[in-house]
Amino acid sequence: MGSVQPVYLLAGGGPGRADAYRPVLRRIFAACGAEAPLVAYVGAASGDSPEFFGRMRSYLTASGSGEVRLAPTCGAGRAPAAAEAVLRDADAVFLSGGDVERGMGVLASRRLTGLLGELHRAGKPFFGLSAGSIMLAQRWVRWRDPHDEATAEAFDCLALAPVLCDVHGEDEDWEELRMLLKLAGDGAVGYGIAAGGAIAVAPGGAVRAFGAACHRLANRGGLVERIADLAPAPRGPRAP
Repeated sequence: MGSVQPVYLLAGGGPGRADAYRPVLRRIFAACGAEAPLVAYVGAASGDSPEFFGRMRSYLTASGSGEVRLAPTCGAGRAPAAAEAVLRDADAVFLSGGDVERGMGVLASRRLTGLLGELHRAGKPFFGLSAGSIMLAQRWVRWRDPHDEATAEAFDCLALAPVLCDVHGEDEDWEELRMLLKLAGDGAVGYGIAAGGAIAVAPGGAVRAFGAACHRLANRGGLVERIADLAPAPRGPRAP
């Protein structure tokens, strides 16, 4: 494999968003260097839901991928070696939506986090949708007591994309991202990927938006405020 590829983080956001992501997916598949790239599907965040897998497999193949193969992570008898074989064989790796904390727990318990980092550093393209996008970023936030703001704490994600981000949270004014940035401290910047939007994060941290403007927030002296949006890149054949 070649040089480290940008990581693509897709927001998702419900029905009616399918066409918005096809140009981004074509970029990802073109970077694979295969005519019909094999995509490894990581469904840890959804418990390897057959419904999620079937829906995303149909969508990805309709958008230009080749075979989409489940890298099994959940359920009795799911040996890490089975998922590892799929991940190593694949031309690209996709992390699906669901629950971020659950997904990271599954990957850690199956001892797959190190392998995913290894494959990324070796040049394999990675992309995620919804919770899968947050898992590919640096950290996320949880509450030990959902009714007590003081119990909020950050936990590590895969950090293949060196950013803090949230997805399709614009209707709640990025409540969870705001807390994550408070915990991160003064100067921290976060990316709110609105429904229908996506960002590509280069290895050095440069970010490009696709499909919709990406909201940005920053912690300035303990106050988290909205700063200038990241305008979407024009459509074109070149990847960042």
